[in-house]
Parts: sequence; C-alpha cells; structure tokens
Amino acid sequence: MEPASKRVSSWSVREVLEWLQEHHPGQVGVLQKEVMKHAISGRALLRLREHHLLQLGVDVEEQQQEMLQDLLLLRVQEEVDELNDICSECFPA
Repeated sequence: MEPASKRVSSWSVREVLEWLQEHHPGQVGVLQKEVMKHAISGRALLRLREHHLLQLGVDVEEQQQEMLQDLLLLRVQEEVDELNDICSECFPA
C-alpha cells in the first residue's frame, strides 16, 4: 500500500511492486520480474506508456487500458502534490 504522504515520484522499486500488487494483482506475476530487472521506481512508473506495458509483458488491451487509467491517476496526484508544495512555499501557513 502506498504511503499517503509519500509522492509517487519518490517510490522505490519495492513500493512500485506493492502498488501493482494492490491495484493489479493479476499482472504482478508478469510484471514483477520486469519491474525488478529494469529497476522501475515511482519516477519511471509515472512515465510508462502503452508501448512500455507491451515491452513489460502486458499484452491484453483491456489490462493495458486499466493500467494506463491508473497510471494517469497517479500522474494527476503527482501534479496536485507538486502544486500543493509550490503553494505552501508561496503561502506558508
């Protein structure tokens, strides 16, 4: 389970695997070896696109779309967190 206070971009490979286990348990078997082999951290996870998922072994289109949707949510959350950081620097409490 991803820590609510930790930004996705700072996740370790282990935390990426934990996220995959929680959100895509059916894909963990396919992805675990590749995530470890390519050392996919949170920063790399945020950059994954459809062709990357194919290279990692996710070849069923429905599964790709589900993962891409979840990755988009992670990117949005990362952007929100970044904006919150900027705002807290500009307008300290």
